[in-house]
Formats: sequence, structure tokens, C-alpha cells
Amino acid sequence: MTDMTIADARKEFAEIINHTAYGKRRTVITRRGKALAAVVPIEDLRLLETLEQEVTLREARAALAEADRVGTIPLADVIARMAKKKTESDRE
Repeated sequence: MTDMTIADARKEFAEIINHTAYGKRRTVITRRGKALAAVVPIEDLRLLETLEQEVTLREARAALAEADRVGTIPLADVIARMAKKKTESDRE
């Protein structure tokens, strides 16, 4: 992985893209020594997106399992509770 300032990245943009696409190199773009963004091969991005989807799916399954265990609250009740809390906080 390579670190590069924004100024240098602007000058070498085409080279960064070529090294990323064909050499599978990752480049971290920095400003004042702080990492701001990264240029990564498309395969890395697709892997990251797949992992994020798997985590989201796992969290959704866990939430459904919890709802089965402890039950759920009808949406109308949630809205009513929120409205009541807002009214009470508006009075204060």
C-alpha cells in the first residue's frame, strides 16, 4: 500500500489508476498527514460490499430472532409513545 498526498495524486492520477487496476496496488490519499480516502482495486471494493451485505444480513437475522424471543410492539404504539414523549418534553 502506498500513501500519497492529494497534490501528488492529482499529478499522477492516471498512473495511480493503472497501478490499481493492473498491479492491484492500493493507494491511500492523505492531506496534512491524515488519511482521507483510498484508491483500491475493484475486486477489493466488491469484496468489501459483499462483507457489508453479509454483516447486514446477520444483523437482520439476529433482530428477527430477538423479535421472536421477546415479541414486538405494533408501529402505532411506537408512534403514540414517541408523540407522548415529545408532548411531555415540549411542556418542560
